[in-house]
Amino acid sequence: MTVPQPYRPDPRILDLGGDYYDEVAAATFPACTPRFLNARAAATVGLDDTDWAAHFCRFESLPENLPRPLALRYHGHQFRHYNPDLGDGRGFLFAQVRDDRGRLLDLGTKGSGQTPWSRFGDGRLTLKGGVREVLATEMLEALGVHTSRSFALFETGEQLERNDEPSPTRSAVLTRLSHSHIRIGTFQRLAYFEEAENIERLVRYCLEHLFAEPADAGPLRLFDLVTERTAALAASYLVAGFVHGVLNTDNINVTGESFDYGPWRFTPEWDTEFTAAYFDHGGLYAFGRQPEAIQWNLAQLAGCLALVTDDHPGLSERLQGFAPAFHAALAAAMLRRLGLPAVTEESDRALARAATAALATRKVGIDRFFFDWRGGETPPGPAYDDPAFAEFAAAIGNRRCSRNHPYWSDPSPCSLHIEEVEAIWTRIADDDDWTAFDQKIAAIRRMGDALAEG
Repeated sequence: MTVPQPYRPDPRILDLGGDYYDEVAAATFPACTPRFLNARAAATVGLDDTDWAAHFCRFESLPENLPRPLALRYHGHQFRHYNPDLGDGRGFLFAQVRDDRGRLLDLGTKGSGQTPWSRFGDGRLTLKGGVREVLATEMLEALGVHTSRSFALFETGEQLERNDEPSPTRSAVLTRLSHSHIRIGTFQRLAYFEEAENIERLVRYCLEHLFAEPADAGPLRLFDLVTERTAALAASYLVAGFVHGVLNTDNINVTGESFDYGPWRFTPEWDTEFTAAYFDHGGLYAFGRQPEAIQWNLAQLAGCLALVTDDHPGLSERLQGFAPAFHAALAAAMLRRLGLPAVTEESDRALARAATAALATRKVGIDRFFFDWRGGETPPGPAYDDPAFAEFAAAIGNRRCSRNHPYWSDPSPCSLHIEEVEAIWTRIADDDDWTAFDQKIAAIRRMGDALAEG
């Protein structure tokens, strides 16, 4: 149960100065119709009793916070091609607050209007895109993935033209609650312009305000922390059966928090070649290649930090630490979704390897597998006759957990595959019927409560 917290504004981004962002103004929308308001998230930052439309559709400043929204500057590799023309093109940083854990969080937007980085775009978000992001973040949060949280979604009353979907289409503005919007691409921009002093300033900002570390701990310490967090993110994607779709360096947050959901998918089965983006023709960001993609992005950060440290061998050594950090995180994520206790590092990793081998048989789907095996008991059914499952059961041994929540008596697990997402949207688009959307959010949160009980 979430205990409401006091509102604690803390706009620390201003400490960095104007080399990192541009002041912008929000678009003026003809309507502000609330479609999703995350009261649970709001309670953690003292905004549960706020004027939602005033602050998250008209973007009137919050008390003692940023006087004007800030469009953040960054570059990035997009499908391994460097793009120096990026930046917040349809969003901005609206406010910064402390949450119930003392973390500095950002309230950032998507679809809030044009900025200097819009590159001829309209700066808007389709309502379908907003609905999809809410569903993705709710599902990932329930599954234990470190993700941004959809905070508010308002329909804005405009009709948008898009080349890759039916148009005109309804518009929206989304606010997300995130543990920072500092990307690997933020460092890349500074490295591109050889701004070593600004890189050092950003390192200190990240250490002090995002990781609660001494500001002078240095770039190698920051790299250790980012390695640990991004390795955990990669592992959690696999255990959730999730494909982000566009793991470019501008989409990798240094805190290891997943954010910015475009062509995402949940793969029904452990299919390493499953892709989410129709334009990912080579499968660069396929399900099974996501750890590789994130490590490649981490290498780009190492290149940036090489400008502010003489210990280049130390950076290289730390980059090699991604693989062991990933495997440790994969074991932890497997145990968490199965609800099983950790035993030893060796046996936990053996269990993770056995689980991966069992899932790779594709005899059952990912969600069904974790639902059936939750608690450690061997489930009945001919689907589990494959020898890989016997090896997995042996790896579990006598590890057990309770299954007291009524969710575990459901006939099937809660899933979120593309067919259901499209069906939810069709009801909204055709009949303005939000029933299936609201019911799905409730079902996802119920599953999250059941998983948290373990």
